[in-house]
Amino acid sequence: MDKNINIKLRIWRQKGPKEKGGFENYELQNVSQGSSFLEMLDILNEKLINEGKDPVVFDHDCREGICGMCSLYINGHPHGPDEDVTTCQLHMRKFNDGDTITVEPWRSAGFPVIKDLMVDRSAFDKIIQAGGYISVNTGGVPDANAIPIPKEQADMAMDAAACIGCGACVAACKNGSAMLFVSAKVSQFALLPQGRVEAARRAKNMVAKMDELGFGNCTNTGACEVECPKNISISNIARLNREFLKAKFKD
Repeated sequence: MDKNINIKLRIWRQKGPKEKGGFENYELQNVSQGSSFLEMLDILNEKLINEGKDPVVFDHDCREGICGMCSLYINGHPHGPDEDVTTCQLHMRKFNDGDTITVEPWRSAGFPVIKDLMVDRSAFDKIIQAGGYISVNTGGVPDANAIPIPKEQADMAMDAAACIGCGACVAACKNGSAMLFVSAKVSQFALLPQGRVEAARRAKNMVAKMDELGFGNCTNTGACEVECPKNISISNIARLNREFLKAKFKD
């Protein structure tokens, strides 16, 4: 049965991308363990507004674990200490009475802070725009079994497409690498015949854009896979490397 707990919050506050930020401390009493982490932040903001203070800015949208907007670094983990969930799916029952919870934004050169806990993740959109799509005319939508694709290939493509682009992989990586995200988006097309037509251009352009936007190099620590809320496999990174090298050999 859920109970109410008292918690201490250590939250990163930053007025703007060029302002110097720092941690501020808050306390909340009688927080239901049945509430989600974002609902707890809503309670904090209501308290701050009633006190005439600025609320904490954080990103969210669907609150259903689909959009990936709720990108918070909680007690040293992207999306918090629970496994395979986004921040909006994290519940306060994961914390105990008297706990101090540290909340930070994503830390990466590719994700500059907009304000407080909200970062600019438009870099991922730019990577997708560089090649994460199919532009050739593939005709109408065929029946699912009309194109002979081995089930194993189709399953791997679907697993890669499960990436929601939240950026947890970047936040978890000591180098701020976006390789898991890029490799998932390349893999979801590279594994299917519709995506093979533009495969070489896609791999080169997306990797080039990733490097241009300031993301770091992958050193295969595996932290990205561990912290990914959708269990995207680092085997996709190996596939991206193969696709990229094949494209370079063609050149």
